[in-house]
Amino acid sequence: MRNRKYPVGIVVTFVFFVGIALASEGLRASAKPAGDAGYWGFDTANLDKTCKPCDDFYQFAMGGWLKANPIPPEYSSWGSFSRLLDKNQQNLRQILEAAETAKAAAGSNEQKIGDYYASCMDTATIDAAGTKPIDAEMAGIAAMKSEADLQAEAAKLQNEGVGVLFRFSANQDAKDSTQVVGAAWQGGLGLPEREYYLKQDDKSKQLREAYVHHVAKMFELLGDPADTAAAEGSTVLGIETALATASMKNTDLRDPEKTYHRMKLADLQSMAPNFDWESYFKAVGRPDLKEINVGQPDFFKALDTQLTKTPIADWKTYYRWHLVNSSANGLPEKFVDEEFEFRGKTLTGAKEIQPRWKRCVQATDRSLGEALGQLYVQKYFPPDAKAHALVMVHNLIAALRDDLQTLSWMSPETRSQATAKLEAFAVKIGYTDKWRDYSALKIDRDSFLANERRAAAFDSHRRLAKIGQPVDRTEWGMTPPTVNAYNNSSMNEIVFPAGILQPPFYDPKADDAVNYGGMGAVIGHEITHGFDDHGSKFDGHGNLKDWWTTEDLANFKQRAACVETQFDGYVVDGDLHENGKLVLGESIADLGGLAIAYRAYEKSLEGKQRPPDKDGFTPEQRFFLGWAQVWGTNGRLEFERLMASTNPHPLGRFRGNGPLSNMAEFAKAFGCKKGDAMVREQVCKIW
Repeated sequence: MRNRKYPVGIVVTFVFFVGIALASEGLRASAKPAGDAGYWGFDTANLDKTCKPCDDFYQFAMGGWLKANPIPPEYSSWGSFSRLLDKNQQNLRQILEAAETAKAAAGSNEQKIGDYYASCMDTATIDAAGTKPIDAEMAGIAAMKSEADLQAEAAKLQNEGVGVLFRFSANQDAKDSTQVVGAAWQGGLGLPEREYYLKQDDKSKQLREAYVHHVAKMFELLGDPADTAAAEGSTVLGIETALATASMKNTDLRDPEKTYHRMKLADLQSMAPNFDWESYFKAVGRPDLKEINVGQPDFFKALDTQLTKTPIADWKTYYRWHLVNSSANGLPEKFVDEEFEFRGKTLTGAKEIQPRWKRCVQATDRSLGEALGQLYVQKYFPPDAKAHALVMVHNLIAALRDDLQTLSWMSPETRSQATAKLEAFAVKIGYTDKWRDYSALKIDRDSFLANERRAAAFDSHRRLAKIGQPVDRTEWGMTPPTVNAYNNSSMNEIVFPAGILQPPFYDPKADDAVNYGGMGAVIGHEITHGFDDHGSKFDGHGNLKDWWTTEDLANFKQRAACVETQFDGYVVDGDLHENGKLVLGESIADLGGLAIAYRAYEKSLEGKQRPPDKDGFTPEQRFFLGWAQVWGTNGRLEFERLMASTNPHPLGRFRGNGPLSNMAEFAKAFGCKKGDAMVREQVCKIW
């Protein structure tokens, strides 16, 4: 996600329990295995030699792979990220199944991950329990009689991971990066984001109809009569549409200046007088709060009006929906199947649900990620992998440092600030040095849903306890097995979990050119995020602060606008294009990251004999093939429409070609000329 609450990654992967990886991408193993005399990290069977590289490089490099690798029925897309994710899940399954059968000491991490996984896999117990695990909470909702009851129940549900009304958490203060503050954020929706409620095209209307039908079916599974359930579905849509209308657009959420509104409790109470904030903070365990950051004041003003405008009976329906929706993972299979029908088939186009074991691996990683991660890195992440990655990171930082000194559009004053920020980057590789303590979290085999609820409450308490405390700069935002990487502007850090430091991103046995085009560009991507349209607003200490001269900022915005226009032009489906403003940060990071990775690779060759061609490809050509294979992806149309509407990362085919078409180095490597499709008439160049 791309707002202030979340770090910026190379690819954002949303994983529903129903088993749909919403941003998964991948690669077939090389026809020449590692160690073979001809192995260099790219399988030439991936090529489509009927396509010229200067016409469509992505198709040339990966067309053979795309044709030979249809999407498995349980996935909405299939490519290098999903293939590596699948491999990691297999490894995690071995760890969890061993923990499940081990007689580990009570309270140990091994006992907890084993029991959590076992409870998730125990469908017989889950089916036998029916809806009993949520009966008490349903009774609490039914008993609500007043606005005070409504607000108290909201605090209780939010504490257990049920996303009603809005979100409240702890967040690093954007303008004082040493401190953690409370943060209230818009939320309360069941569809992916606000535009799903507001767009009036036929497909959006049909999707809303399908959503209402889905909500009604879930109410029927709870025992409501069909006509009652249908009316309840409409009620839910009405409440959520009002919340969506008041919500900030996803493009505006990316601007940290638009989401920073720190205010005292008295001002918050005045702004939203119908909500008893003092009682709410007491209910969530923070009665001492005197001020917080309100990300979207207009949303909370509208919510305040809705609290009194909407009848309590309708709020009960809305709460019941969000409780059963968030609980579907731990309810009988008929609930899981109905959830998949909408969130899997309708939203992403997947044909089948993923096997239960995969969904349970994902669930365990979400709730006990660092407990599971400790065992993962012990078994699958050797120390030399960390050392190799660190060398490449330093090479990429050095390449950007050199680049900053020669930028013609940047003044010495801004250059000095940018260089200082770069030098202050913190680098995290593999896994945390300070593992999370789960000793206060009770996990047993009695009820999977009870485990989920306790884990959510444990994490909520852990996060809220940080408010008012100094920032812990050792903390990680991703678990070790995660196939992803991120830049956190408030920490001024770049982070690379163990899960992504594997082929096809990085392989010590592969050709350096392929590694620099793959993992090198991923590293460059995260470094460049510190200087994209979002990261450039934060200084070297992680504070939201303007460190640009007026002229330099204007130059930067003009160059960024070129990238925005480029991606606005990419057609996803029919009249749906990529949203250049939404994907701007990721696209700037791709363009800059690939450029500095190329320069770092060239620098690594200084003083050495030029590497020979391999399978007819020069070292420079192999670099770009390494980039393309990272993004080789087959995606279902429903998935691609969802991504284009909600995700700040462009689709793989646009990432594969987009930055290359701006690079003279690419054109030179493949002999592309002006007028070729892969040579843009208006070249975009920033870093």
